[in-house]
Amino acid sequence: MPLIEVRPYDVADRAELVEVVFEAAGEGAPSSEVWGHHASLAEVYLTPYLDLEPESVFVVTVDGRPAGYLAGCVDESAFPSEQERTSAAIRRHRLYRMPGPRRFFVQAALDAALLRLRRVPIAGELSDPRWPSHLHIDLMPAARGSGAATRLMELWFERVRSVGSPGCYLQTSAENDRAVAFFERVGFRRYGDNPVVPGMRYAGARMHQQTMVWDA
Repeated sequence: MPLIEVRPYDVADRAELVEVVFEAAGEGAPSSEVWGHHASLAEVYLTPYLDLEPESVFVVTVDGRPAGYLAGCVDESAFPSEQERTSAAIRRHRLYRMPGPRRFFVQAALDAALLRLRRVPIAGELSDPRWPSHLHIDLMPAARGSGAATRLMELWFERVRSVGSPGCYLQTSAENDRAVAFFERVGFRRYGDNPVVPGMRYAGARMHQQTMVWDA
């Protein structure tokens, strides 16, 4: 039986946490692929949190090795936006020179233009003072079903309350029924409509964003 622990982030975890992203912790989920360049994905969804707000990062270990994490920020007005992080990663890695990422970003840009023309709502970050905090969570298969995800959320809620934040939000794909059900079990509720995520497809169909909120 593997030993599973959940604890605050330590700087010694950094390299192995990046490997969690490399090993596609979201494998099998509708949104697991995105643009397929793992180093840049880590620079959008993980390493900025390690660098700028390590006290809001919590780690799952399996037999002593990181196998998942929750990375959050308590006040996103003081944190680079997802668009800013993505643009920086595109420039740093010259992603438009790589066939796979270039194909994704061109498709996303064409999708966005067409959706705007048709006045179809497009996915974006939530900006609402009721929920100034946000998070990302990823677990490898070895840590799933163990209660580790629930414990990660408990530590995160303690963190949000400790800084006096009124609440937090997260965003997942509306097509990811398993994720939505989990977040509802730990206290989140669905918020808003389900706008289209430009460039994303699942089983050949467009994907939609599900925003979920939690009140402290």
